[in-house]
Amino acid sequence: MDSLRFLLRDRASKYTRSFDAVFEADDVEVLLSPPRAPRANAICERVVGTLRREILDRILIYDEAHAQAVLTAYIRHYNQHRPHQSRQQLPPGSTEPPRSASEWLHWL
Repeated sequence: MDSLRFLLRDRASKYTRSFDAVFEADDVEVLLSPPRAPRANAICERVVGTLRREILDRILIYDEAHAQAVLTAYIRHYNQHRPHQSRQQLPPGSTEPPRSASEWLHWL
């Protein structure tokens, strides 16, 4: 897996110069969100919240390989099974209702 290239963070005072220096020492570029733009990270925060509620609150991740396997299965579930309200409860790219969720949960 490639190393991190960027760290996107807000401008909260809890992030000190020494916090940024830790990442910069590993050649990670620290990017700051725009000032006074509370919704700048809204999409990312929504995805993180969804992953936390639908995966991390239910499964204990024990290493990077396990995290990769769980995320791969979730992506498959999200795109092939999970109903989407904007598509009249159909998964993306589908014209038929999804099959049982147990099909993607078998490996857990």
